[in-house]
Amino acid sequence: MKNGLAVSDAITAFRDVLEQNGKLTSQQKGVFTTLQQCRTPALGGHVEACPECGHLQTGFNSCRNRHCPTCNSIKRERWILERRSEMLPVDYFHVVFTLPDALNDLCRHHPKTLYSLLFKNAWATLQQFAGKYRHLGAKAGMIAVLHTWGQNIQLHPHLHCLVPGGGITPQGKWRSSKAQGKYLFPVKALSKVFRGKFCDGLIEMEASGEIKLDTPFNPQKKYLHPLYKNRWVVFAKRPVRPGEKTLEYLGRYVHKVAIGNSRIKSIDDKSVTFSWFDYRTSKAAEMVLDGPEFVRRWSMHILPRGFIKVRHYGICSNRTKMKVRQMVFECLGKEPPLVIKGLKWAEVYLEVYGKSPKLCPECEQADLIRVQILPPIRDGPSRIKPYNPHVVQH
Repeated sequence: MKNGLAVSDAITAFRDVLEQNGKLTSQQKGVFTTLQQCRTPALGGHVEACPECGHLQTGFNSCRNRHCPTCNSIKRERWILERRSEMLPVDYFHVVFTLPDALNDLCRHHPKTLYSLLFKNAWATLQQFAGKYRHLGAKAGMIAVLHTWGQNIQLHPHLHCLVPGGGITPQGKWRSSKAQGKYLFPVKALSKVFRGKFCDGLIEMEASGEIKLDTPFNPQKKYLHPLYKNRWVVFAKRPVRPGEKTLEYLGRYVHKVAIGNSRIKSIDDKSVTFSWFDYRTSKAAEMVLDGPEFVRRWSMHILPRGFIKVRHYGICSNRTKMKVRQMVFECLGKEPPLVIKGLKWAEVYLEVYGKSPKLCPECEQADLIRVQILPPIRDGPSRIKPYNPHVVQH
């Protein structure tokens, strides 16, 4: 971030207004505090020294919260590197399932319930089409990532799904998509089936008392309900070719947050200015929001505790993906690459940037050595003796 501004700066400036108005939950307050403490003395840190030139530098610990814009780059790169060996040597389709705006209030009040229903019915829709021989006639797979925002950081729940362009037949053979690589399944038909399944799920939840709709469904005439009349959007992009670009393409969505620090342009005592892309005009622009409103919008995208935002289904599931991978490579007469797992952050950094993260930035001749631990400031005064450059502390 060139101007040094971050989402945490906006939180620091305006969270008090929301708290005084009682508009923050305890979880939102906790996430706000965590982001404010990220890479500050509040979380502790360490002092490192170069054994060659004597250069000293202090680093503070990251919060590692999944909502933090600062802590996700290494997570993203690790995910890409570790998934690289699992990808199939086939085309992948990018399919997006979007909920209509009329469901936004329900999502705000029942996020876990509604987002789980979104995952469930997106996969059920793809399964229904994949199971029919005229479309595919094979067991399909899907990697789905939940996003809850639009470019203006308003609530906009949708799933980004990466779907292999084919599946495994009952005979254990690979069968490619029947659309000559142009599309996976008919998009208009996908939209209608997805709408029907999701509305059926709402009817069941309303009947069990899990949710309450402003306008109840009539199960025998659900097509007359305002939600059913709304336009439901399922969007499918052209296939993404296998290889490095496929992984980078999906990786951008896996650890993305509502807004990155690089988009924050300015913060003053009243407002926050950030960049955004207006899809209606296909132009980049800047938006100015009242400070508390910016923080309120951002807080809507804090997911429920323990909610899994990346899910794997079918032939992409953790239980079967390695078996399927071996089968597909054998069917195509190709040798699968080695599986990569459990990469540490330093290994990821070396692979991505081509140098050790510990390399001294001054002389670039040796790796830095940790010489002192800085405890979190909330633990009270440090009991560690000050660093002596002539004595290496272990």
